[in-house]
Amino acid sequence: MISYHTHGGDVYRHQNVTDFSANCNPFGTPESVKQAVARAMEQVCHYPDVKCERLRDAISHYEGVPAEQIICGNGAADLIFALVLALKPKKALLPAPTFAEYEQALATVECGIQRYVLEESRGFSVGREFLDHITEDLDMVFLCNPNNPTGVLMEQAFLREVLLRCQECGCILLLDECFVDFVEHPEAHTMKPLLEQNNSLFLLKAFTKRYAMAGVRLGYALCGNRELLENMQMVTQPWNVSILAQEAGIAALSEKEYVEHSMAVIHRERTYLLEGLGRLGYETFASSANYIFFKGPKDLQKSCLEKGILIRDCSNYYGLSKGYYRIAVRLREENDKLLRVLGEIPAAGSKYR
Repeated sequence: MISYHTHGGDVYRHQNVTDFSANCNPFGTPESVKQAVARAMEQVCHYPDVKCERLRDAISHYEGVPAEQIICGNGAADLIFALVLALKPKKALLPAPTFAEYEQALATVECGIQRYVLEESRGFSVGREFLDHITEDLDMVFLCNPNNPTGVLMEQAFLREVLLRCQECGCILLLDECFVDFVEHPEAHTMKPLLEQNNSLFLLKAFTKRYAMAGVRLGYALCGNRELLENMQMVTQPWNVSILAQEAGIAALSEKEYVEHSMAVIHRERTYLLEGLGRLGYETFASSANYIFFKGPKDLQKSCLEKGILIRDCSNYYGLSKGYYRIAVRLREENDKLLRVLGEIPAAGSKYR
């Protein structure tokens, strides 16, 4: 049974810890974003722009996608729910494990779920037989690239085949690219170039991770299917993106140097953590994102908490049990602290039985 509201970043019940459980940019929220939110307080007597015009124009410039193909929401999760409510699918295909909100949204419309279980023996990768599971009785297919919580990246050539198969079967592909910014050479992996000629593609993006803006709640999606976007607007509550969030998003999109610098550091620190975990005897998987998925003792989260570190216990993901964990890639001082703590924990080099 999945616990839908178990997530990383629960600093409210775990105070005064170093948080490795939430996959946000370790450099923190840009100062320009904080200042934009502060200035926007002068406007909170007004309703937000329901069309998010200035924000959509800024996203259009950043992504190189027409504003008419952009929809904004109260975080990426809001858009997942809006899409499902607009489509009211009867049957959907999900990999497992993957982001829990997909299934949670589908449950609101009593959608049947077909799971493609990712196998540890294959590094939790999506195999080519996934294509055989896309059939004409499906309404939706969900994929996250890189996947959450594993960090495994799918190649664009394979995703093109998935999209073609979805188009042939008449179903929508929700492709979650919230973490694609953290991979090396992200432009080689995004499916944005296929938006214009394919009404079956729905790309999910968010400000949350890239700019460490989890508390602002701001996400967006790219889609060439204008009818679908209009239907989503019909089932979305008005003013779902606050004035504060819209101004924060506009400011964040101008932070080019912040993004370039932080991504370079994250790539370096990801390698550093993977090597460190390997030396300590932990089994890791091939993450391309700003987090690392690994195996450890079943009580590892508790042991880390006792030493002031919060890691993500992944046992609530469908297909996973106790002993699977996810850690965010943070800055060197914090990463050294994590590795030191993991090295102090008894049975760190065991096979976790």
